[in-house]
Amino acid sequence: MCSNFQPIKNHHANWVKQHFNCNLPNAEWRSEAYPTYPAPFIYLENGQPRCELAQFGLVPHWATDKKKFGLKTYNARSETVHEKPSYRSAWKERRFGLVLAESFYEPNWESGKAVRWRIKRADSEPTVIASIWERFIDKETGEIIFSFSMLTINANGHEVMKHFHKPEDEKRSVVVLNDSQYLPWLNANHDDARSMLNLAPSDFLMSEEAPR
Repeated sequence: MCSNFQPIKNHHANWVKQHFNCNLPNAEWRSEAYPTYPAPFIYLENGQPRCELAQFGLVPHWATDKKKFGLKTYNARSETVHEKPSYRSAWKERRFGLVLAESFYEPNWESGKAVRWRIKRADSEPTVIASIWERFIDKETGEIIFSFSMLTINANGHEVMKHFHKPEDEKRSVVVLNDSQYLPWLNANHDDARSMLNLAPSDFLMSEEAPR
């Protein structure tokens, strides 16, 4: 699970250009993102990667309260993403995208209370998270609503991710991709996408306390 992350920073603009041949948005975004906050997001437009700000928390076109709907749809379980009403259209239509992050945060309860920890790539490169997205024009307001949800998988045995969430809860992790998977994920068919929904190697990630 992930409800809080640190979006990519502008000092990684060249990294984005190198990997996706596109630019970071010409706009400002917050240093930390929570559900309903905008953050840089990579998706395909006419077959080419494009980076725009999108809302954390997927909003389907039929949502009644579009401003708050993303508060409960920021993560999508990979096991059920194809059947849950909020996500199944994005999955069926293969709207696969990428969250660009410096790091993401999870609560560690091993001390008996929740302590926020930061998880990031061990090499300090941007952390890229497999996601799905929706984009439509709100008929009532004329606003373009562009939103995403991070995909999650079971992480009970992962050396890093097994330390987070309450002791009685299932351990979950977002899907952190490696450099060679970015473009294949964006262009994946369903079988290819399923094959990439894996935990990152333990030495690929590091974690550290990061209390607010």
